[in-house]
Amino acid sequence: MTQNNKSRRSRTVVVLAALLSIAATTAVDARAGKGSSMGSRGSRTYDAPATTNTAPGTAAPMQRSTTEQPSAARPATPGAGMQQPAPARRGFFGGLAGGLLGAGLIGMLLGGGFFGGLGGIASILGFLIQIALIGGLIWLAVRFFQRRNQPAMAGAGGPMNRGPLNGGPLNREQGPAGYGQTGGGYGGAGAAPRTAKTPKGVDGVGIGPADYEAFEKLLREIQNAYGREDKAAIRSLTTPEMAGYFAQELDDNAARGVVNRIEDVKLLQGDLAESWREGAVDYATVAMRYGLVDYTVNKADDQVVDGDRTKPSEGVEIWTFQRPAGGGWVLSAIQQS
Repeated sequence: MTQNNKSRRSRTVVVLAALLSIAATTAVDARAGKGSSMGSRGSRTYDAPATTNTAPGTAAPMQRSTTEQPSAARPATPGAGMQQPAPARRGFFGGLAGGLLGAGLIGMLLGGGFFGGLGGIASILGFLIQIALIGGLIWLAVRFFQRRNQPAMAGAGGPMNRGPLNGGPLNREQGPAGYGQTGGGYGGAGAAPRTAKTPKGVDGVGIGPADYEAFEKLLREIQNAYGREDKAAIRSLTTPEMAGYFAQELDDNAARGVVNRIEDVKLLQGDLAESWREGAVDYATVAMRYGLVDYTVNKADDQVVDGDRTKPSEGVEIWTFQRPAGGGWVLSAIQQS
């Protein structure tokens, strides 16, 4: 009997584990983008953004993106396409003078003479005179070219211009008044020149108060539009790629007969991780900790199946925004912290 009881308990545990597993796989991921890293960050899509005080841990890598992941560099193998090593260059004396001298010696040995003028031992003196004359001409030519090159060489040794990326001063641009690490909003970062090669963790665009306000507004509007299942509003606030991901999530919810309600979205803390420019498009990656009321209900009876109608929850995510030339900021990626 004892063995049968143990067997029944084991089967019960297995069944319960299976049910929990099924429940976990069918649970609805609440709020827009929760639990998934998706979207594109331009050339930095598969690079981890710089850490911040708001998100000190490494961001989760992209799980879904239309940006093709670069393949690992393959070692070069010898083949027809590879260039052959260039032959060693000969100096001026090794080329012209060496050829003339060789021609003279061979001519002397064959009886033809150097330039046709050496006929025997009595002509050795003439041969040496010709060598001296050729050597003098070569020396004069070398001196002439050296003098011509001296002005250009003198100009090349001047001091380098010290710009912001070469050790020069950086212009600091603070965030909006009242914004900081603990009071809600974004902490400012040093501004660097607009360049596609902005180093990681640097504000290469010059993010200002209007940009911080735009990021906070996008956070609220995107989450609220998601809670209303307003696909048109989401399309106006995000890139087509992100709009497609959100639409798929909403369609999945509709297929299960549920709605994810989102209310009272508030930014609690945030900082700029990095910003940069690629061509005519600006990118800004921001770590954000925000609170919201986030719950899921059945469409049929409005009964809560996940979350709480009254209890706020918090999330920490890394959002990347992009701004085309002459346009406004839109959401291009979300990564989990």
